Amino acid sequence: MIKTIVNAFKAPDIRRKLLFTAFIILIFRIGSIIPVPFLDIAEEIEVGKGNNILTYFSLMTGSAFTYGTIFAMSITPYINSSIIMQLLGVAIPALEKLQKEGEEGRKKITAITRILTIVLGLLQSLAYFFFLRSNDYLMKASNGEAFTGFDAVFQAIVIIAVLTAGTAVIMWLGEQISIDGIGNGISIILFAGIVSRFPTLIAQLYEYWKTGQLVYRILVPVVMVCFLLMIAYIVLVDNAERRLPIQYAKRVVGRKMYGGQNTHMPIKINMSGVLPIIFASSILSLPATVQMFIQEDKYKGTGWEKFFNIFQGDSWWYALMYFLLIIFFAYFYSTIQYNPIEMANNLRKNNGAIPGIRPGRPTSDYLMKIISRLVLIGALMISVVALFPIVYSLVCKMAIPPVKDAAENSIAAQGGMSISLGGTSLIILVGVALETVRQLESQMMMRHYKGFLD
Repeated sequence: MIKTIVNAFKAPDIRRKLLFTAFIILIFRIGSIIPVPFLDIAEEIEVGKGNNILTYFSLMTGSAFTYGTIFAMSITPYINSSIIMQLLGVAIPALEKLQKEGEEGRKKITAITRILTIVLGLLQSLAYFFFLRSNDYLMKASNGEAFTGFDAVFQAIVIIAVLTAGTAVIMWLGEQISIDGIGNGISIILFAGIVSRFPTLIAQLYEYWKTGQLVYRILVPVVMVCFLLMIAYIVLVDNAERRLPIQYAKRVVGRKMYGGQNTHMPIKINMSGVLPIIFASSILSLPATVQMFIQEDKYKGTGWEKFFNIFQGDSWWYALMYFLLIIFFAYFYSTIQYNPIEMANNLRKNNGAIPGIRPGRPTSDYLMKIISRLVLIGALMISVVALFPIVYSLVCKMAIPPVKDAAENSIAAQGGMSISLGGTSLIILVGVALETVRQLESQMMMRHYKGFLD
């Protein structure tokens, strides 16, 4: 990867694209530290403990959400709108028709996605404003009371408008990277936001190391080695594929003979990518999010307390439900993305067939069986990455009990060893890095290709 980047900088046109991409990332990071007007935040916003929708936003925005900046919504509204459009493309015939209309259809779908992004950004900004107001993060009048009347309305309009505009600006920045830079712009911005949390992770590991306890002196290097092994494992999973042999029949057109060659149909093992993990974590974060808006004395000591504890990130039940939901959404997403009947029909139209399998219905049934097996294998493989930080923290919590006499917020009082960077982040980071390197290699190959005009 490093060699590819070094060689890319030697080409003037590719170097210009890389520098342009870096400039857009710099703008994104500057916007991620500029606070929204009318906010009174001395330190980070308290987003609660465990797994909830606010910690998910904080992860995806590179902590911009917890500091109330103009890019606090980050790229999540665009990601959500893209997923919604993908799902609606299967349910609504008009959108499915647009997807098959080529370039014009894609332009219309892109325009609809942009509008939906602004709408989702507006709704998220509105919810974020009420969250800030309920937790006293907004500026108050000179008498110490909250703004009322026209001042309160003006304050709300400014905050919501700035946050929504930040969503639109990030969407535009991502599109500029896709046009004039390297890689997929939305993925690059998401990558930059997650990477910005690395200093926090390093500081967290340093705090454990600084305690001087033997158990942490052993666990900190173990964690670092495990992360390196997980990166290598994700690369293996991302590149793994099943190649189905395809044989094309010979046909004569005029005086020329076409076909007759043997090739293969590649099917990725992890065909759903990171989406099953995102869907699963979003579903499991809903109870913890609801808990944040309920006063603790109303559910303390009742059955609701046990219910909410099940959905905390430090629960074995949570890990089990996470695992099952990942498998469910992997099958769900593959069902939407891959249509074995259409794949079999395309093979038959091109005079292709799988050796030993008759064209038509037998081919579609065979493809369905292969895809079902690969989906299960891929879901199990990504589940290892998603569940490792959770299981590791649970095991450490059992092995390292909290110290009763320690300070309330100290590491000794907490017990165990939590990891703030989850498997979702690692899969996104490695996937974006691999895809960007592939694009760099393809552009360098095209640049040095000597065509027939040479």
